[in-house]
Amino acid sequence: MELFRLTAAEATTLFRSRELSPLELLDAVLARTAATEPEVNAVTEQWVDEARAAAAESERRFARGERVRPLEGIPLMLKEEQPVAGRRIEEGSLLEQGTIAHETHPVVERVRAAGAVIHGRTSTPEYSCAPVTHSALWGVTRNPFNRQLSPGGSSGGAGAALAAGSTVLATGSDIGGSIRIPSAFCGVVGFKPPFGRVPGLAPFNSDTYCADGPMGRSVADVARLQNVMAGPWAGDQAALPTYPALSAEPGSLAGLRIALCVDLGGYEVDRAVERNTREVAAALADAGATVNEVSLPWGPELVQRTAWPHFGAIMGPFIEDIAHGDPARTELLMPYTRAFARSAAEAGSYVEGLVAEAAFYRPFGELMADHNALLCPTVATTGFAADADCTDSRDVFSQLMTLPFNVIGRVPVLAVPSGMAPNGLPTGVQLVGRTYDDAAVFRIGAALERELALWTDASWWPEL
Repeated sequence: MELFRLTAAEATTLFRSRELSPLELLDAVLARTAATEPEVNAVTEQWVDEARAAAAESERRFARGERVRPLEGIPLMLKEEQPVAGRRIEEGSLLEQGTIAHETHPVVERVRAAGAVIHGRTSTPEYSCAPVTHSALWGVTRNPFNRQLSPGGSSGGAGAALAAGSTVLATGSDIGGSIRIPSAFCGVVGFKPPFGRVPGLAPFNSDTYCADGPMGRSVADVARLQNVMAGPWAGDQAALPTYPALSAEPGSLAGLRIALCVDLGGYEVDRAVERNTREVAAALADAGATVNEVSLPWGPELVQRTAWPHFGAIMGPFIEDIAHGDPARTELLMPYTRAFARSAAEAGSYVEGLVAEAAFYRPFGELMADHNALLCPTVATTGFAADADCTDSRDVFSQLMTLPFNVIGRVPVLAVPSGMAPNGLPTGVQLVGRTYDDAAVFRIGAALERELALWTDASWWPEL
């Protein structure tokens, strides 16, 4: 296998045996980035000198038999949305061009302290508010599997970089599907943690829809990165005080009951997506689980009626504040950003929205009384054009089957590939657990990874 295709787990094994050094792996990843970036455009900046210094330090630790940190020597890219003090924080926006961050996101501090070799940052749509990744500031990020199509958004640069082989691990964030959509379209693994699992910065650390989370090319890699990112932090009152470490050891699923819901109550699911979702369900049954097909009384219209008051109370005003009511500044925003802000401004009462969210959760809670997890598609469609304008926010959200699980944001969601669509893009499924039962979705994901053997095979990845 080419070095840039190694998982973090495989790389660590080779580091320990001294068959590979962190510097050698970093060089392979940097060479791959140089080769693929002209086509993919997923990287906003590279930190080569700092990365080489970090890799050299990791190499010394392995050579001396010193304590090895959880991510020792593993190349990792940060989502640009997560600030680093003294570095640019531009959010894909012309309005932020040249802005320097004054604080560092706790996720960045944690992956650095864990020994990760941070070698760059990945692109996002402007203010992370689109399911595609393009902006006037950074241009169009393209899917390595099909360059006419998008890697998804808003963590699209992270998904594309992982699929291209430009990094081994990546960080993302998710407020409506922003980790899971790129995971589906790029054939990688991503995790939307429950609210409070991973600490964040104001104001979105207090937003129950929002979570920073890990992305990688295997379930075990994502579990390892999540273990580093999670846990209490003095700067975030919403961060939970304890965190049970995750394991991704594959085993039998005997005794687990998994609910299968293909359309979540009314989404128009592409045939290829449905076929691949049902193949996942069959694989889970082969791994020992009992899989029951169920229905949920949701559908895209109810989801949006429930969610838009929330966006109208938090993210919409956040965007409006950036423009300061200045028409000239507003004109510099991307069309999809302006469209999102308009839809948010038209939303109903936040209080009524909170009541609706409680009612929305009830059927899921009742379902989970008899099941350990829910299986459903990640996105109803098989892809968006790389430069799709996404100005009809409500139409876009009618295709994203991720948003329901931001509405009920205390549930863990592991996104894994499910197969390929005729257009050459991967499809994906979501494994949704009971409230704060992160361990269950990783247990199921690990068994599925072994059973399907899709993204663990070298033939899965795109040729560039």
